[in-house]
Amino acid sequence: QVQLVESGGGLVQAGGSLRLSCAASGRTFSSYAMGWFRQAPGKEREFVAAINWTGGTTYYADSVEGRFTISRDNAKNTVYLQMNSLKPEHTAVYYCARGSARGLAVTAAGYDYWGQGTQVTVSS
Repeated sequence: QVQLVESGGGLVQAGGSLRLSCAASGRTFSSYAMGWFRQAPGKEREFVAAINWTGGTTYYADSVEGRFTISRDNAKNTVYLQMNSLKPEHTAVYYCARGSARGLAVTAAGYDYWGQGTQVTVSS
């Protein structure tokens, strides 16, 4: 069984930064792509960023390109999401997810394990 635990969320002022972490259990972390999604109040869960199994390929939603950076440390079974220049519209619960394959995916259907989420609130 795979468990994903997010951390690093919180309250930050607009223009600030946060780094989310997602620690994964199990010895197969390095064999799968990982992704971050978010869900704002009253909205559907949406794709944010993804990284392939080696960390050599990443992909971002247009809304965060150039502002957010996804990375991973396979030795620590951890994936990160560095978020800079945050805006109030980035307020959401952020979820990490493990892909069902090595290549990255941009829809929820491409992920088979999910964390519980961490709240990010950006004040204006």
